[in-house]
Amino acid sequence: MQDAQAPACLPVPGLWSSESRDLILPNGGTPAGTSSPASSSSLLNRLQLDDDIDGETRDLFVTVDDPKKHVCTMETYITYRITTKSTRVEFDLPEYSVRRRYQDFDWLRNKLEESQPTHLIPPLPEKFVVKGVVDRFSEEFVETRRKALDKFLKRITDHPVLSFNEHFNVFLTAKDLNAYKKQGMALLTRVGESVKHVTGGYKLRSRPLEFAAIGDYLDTFALKLGTIDRIAQRIIKEEIEYLVELREYGPVYSTWSALEGELAEPLEGVSACIGNCSAALEELTDDMTEDFLPVLREYILYSDSMKSVLKKRDQVQAEYEAKLEAVALRKEDRPKVPADVEKCQDRMECFNADLKADMERWQNNKRQDFRQLLMGMADKNIQYYEKCLMAWESIIPLLQEKQEAK
Repeated sequence: MQDAQAPACLPVPGLWSSESRDLILPNGGTPAGTSSPASSSSLLNRLQLDDDIDGETRDLFVTVDDPKKHVCTMETYITYRITTKSTRVEFDLPEYSVRRRYQDFDWLRNKLEESQPTHLIPPLPEKFVVKGVVDRFSEEFVETRRKALDKFLKRITDHPVLSFNEHFNVFLTAKDLNAYKKQGMALLTRVGESVKHVTGGYKLRSRPLEFAAIGDYLDTFALKLGTIDRIAQRIIKEEIEYLVELREYGPVYSTWSALEGELAEPLEGVSACIGNCSAALEELTDDMTEDFLPVLREYILYSDSMKSVLKKRDQVQAEYEAKLEAVALRKEDRPKVPADVEKCQDRMECFNADLKADMERWQNNKRQDFRQLLMGMADKNIQYYEKCLMAWESIIPLLQEKQEAK
């Protein structure tokens, strides 16, 4: 296995080991040891078996793990280990291991957009966080980002075109990625300016109905997800406030029990019940924050990426229509279609085919992801209420015993 050297900064040892925390994904089912005779986890796992069936033979596997903090003179940042295993002839070795930081992932996405303009490039998680609200070096934030970056690479790996991109190969295998970054920087600037110059002067007449429908769907989809995201964040905020009150509420009964004789045991039981409910609520809130919200935000960004590809397709169509008009204005009896017009038509047809194929793939992934997400959310809520119910039912015999003693 080829192991790329880490950046020449001081890594902080012992932080965020991949084995230090076992987060439960939305499709994780009920954890072992949870007594839930009527839990939905069995149904959830059964449903997942259908989604895991994949007729394609995979020959490329990529994982993101082992985040490490690096402290330099000028900056502090996190790197992630990228492990690649493949039997493809494009790879000289069967296994590679390199370390990359967030800006390297951003470079990869930009290169994919540049070299594969007709395809939908998966989104990256947002880079910036509100200062004072989220600590970007906290274990929770780094783990959430690691999972998002892992999903980003897996989306590319599963794509029949993007996974063979030369820039993706470089990202997975190069020891020194900075050398490749410097090579393409000037060229990328020139290409970007050229595209703006070519497409900036044209205006699209109208989209074909199928692409107009895609645009309308993406607008509605992003609007609905944005509403769900805002409401979910408000619910989480209220749950956290409720959790704070529960933590203050429980000890009051324990303190009170010291002043009572016959009621001491029941009061301690109530205090313990509130403590158990607090722990269950904290787990539910963490699941919502770490598993539910990131999926919503990923698909909001996904819709923006799809709109960007759709806009590029419109630009090519507008250019094609403008060239056709120019040919028609020549007023020749049998005007010959110039080669540049035919080339533009080929580009438009390529855009149409690639966009429709990627839209279908995206819809399939979306159905599977949201099916797992919603089933996982239902399962977590069931577990939460089962734990609370079990906690309160546990003190009923104690109260009945005190009642009978009277």
